[in-house]
Amino acid sequence: MDKITETEIKQLRDFLDPLVGVQLLLLNLPKEILSAFEPSQIGTIIGAIMDACIPQISDILPENKLLSKIGLTKCQGDIGEREGYPDYIHSSGRRVELKLLYVDPIGVEMKKPPTPREPSARITQKVTVKNVDPQNDSLLVLAYQLQPSQDNLTIFSPTIIDLGLFSMIDCVLARDHRLVQSGGKWFGNFETPCILSRKGLEKVSEGQPLDSSVYGRKESEGHDYNEDTNFGKLKRIPYEPLQRFLKKHGASYSKNGDYPIPWQID
Repeated sequence: MDKITETEIKQLRDFLDPLVGVQLLLLNLPKEILSAFEPSQIGTIIGAIMDACIPQISDILPENKLLSKIGLTKCQGDIGEREGYPDYIHSSGRRVELKLLYVDPIGVEMKKPPTPREPSARITQKVTVKNVDPQNDSLLVLAYQLQPSQDNLTIFSPTIIDLGLFSMIDCVLARDHRLVQSGGKWFGNFETPCILSRKGLEKVSEGQPLDSSVYGRKESEGHDYNEDTNFGKLKRIPYEPLQRFLKKHGASYSKNGDYPIPWQID
């Protein structure tokens, strides 16, 4: 399979690098109210804002001349519905899917769990080998953090602090490899990803054959397979460059994997 190369990804990244450091003042949050928010609530708001603003970022921040070279426009997408794929098309013809990675703000109290959160962003089952263009598609992960505004230190706005750019086909293949390696399978023509239910796991341990003709959504339905409700979350995509990016920014990450060959992060 011909895939987008590391050189081509680097070339695309050179266009996108000016996004790092951009602060979106369209969302201004007073520091004193941040303690009432959970990161997931912030993520929902900022996700919609980022998705809409990035193709127009040079118009929103005209004083930053470097942003004129970004070259991203909103893509109609192959899928339609509320969320199409991919998000953007670049002036070079490359296609880009956007995901966001929340990074805890510094010196701000917010509701958060005691252990590193698993990033909620995911490559869903709507993105498969059927609609990914291996030679042109990439995954753009923007790490962002709420930071004080330069003009008012009591007002916090989302600020892009880093970006990761990855081969989309490698992410999709790694995601699907993990599904199969863990005993799961796709139902239909890449329509529904399913994992073994408790009943299915018991049957495997007892050497009994599995019923692969049907799947369920709840354990109580008693099928051998259930739909994977966590499918495609970034931590569960065992592609080493992506996992190293998650680790870099303090998110929960996978320490090892075997796609395309075994790897381990110390």
